[in-house]
Amino acid sequence: MGLEEHLPGDFLLTTVETMAGLARKSSVWPMTFGLACCGMELMAVGDPRHDFARFGMERASATPRQADLMVVAGRVSQKMAPVLRRLHDQMAAPKWVIAMGVCASSGGMFNNYAVVQGVDHIVPVDIYLPGCPPRPEMLLDAIVKLHDKIENTKLGRHREAEIAELERARRTRLPLVNPETGTGSASGAGPGSGAQPQVRNR
Repeated sequence: MGLEEHLPGDFLLTTVETMAGLARKSSVWPMTFGLACCGMELMAVGDPRHDFARFGMERASATPRQADLMVVAGRVSQKMAPVLRRLHDQMAAPKWVIAMGVCASSGGMFNNYAVVQGVDHIVPVDIYLPGCPPRPEMLLDAIVKLHDKIENTKLGRHREAEIAELERARRTRLPLVNPETGTGSASGAGPGSGAQPQVRNR
C-alpha cells in the first residue's frame, strides 16, 4: 500500500525542486542586450500582439543584478565582449542566456577579426536561436523551451556541478576574449545554423 492510498483526494505530492522550478519558470526577469537588427525583433516580443508578459516576463530589467535571463540579440564585437562578460557575472544565480540570431550564435556573416564568432566564447549559452533575424514567434518558442529547461533544473550542489562543467567546456574552446584581461584571440564557430532553437543541456 502506497502513501497515496492514505491521503484524501485533494492532496498533491511534489518535491521542493519541482515547486522551485515552477516558480522560477513563471517569473523570469529578462535583461535585454540588443546589439543589432535582432534587437528590433526582441522589442516586438513585448508588444500587445506577442506579449511575453503572459509568461511572467513583463518586467524587463535595466540592471543585471535584478535579472536572471540575458537575451543577446545580434553580433558581439570584440570591444563589447568584456562588457558582456562583466554583465553576465553580475547577474544573480541561477541565470540563463539565449543567443538570438545567427550572429550571436556563430558570428553569422561577420566572419572577421572584429566580431566574436559566437557568444558562447564569452558566456555559457542555454539556447541557440537561429535566424537573420528570427521572428518574434521564434523567440517565444525559444522562451517556452527555456521554461521547460528551468522547470527541470536541479538545485543546490547538482546545479553548481552543472555550471562548473559548462564553464570548463567553455574554457577549452579558447575564448576569443579573456574575461580577466579583455585580450586574446582564437577562431571557431558555434551552433546556430539549424531551423529550430537548440537547447544546451547543463
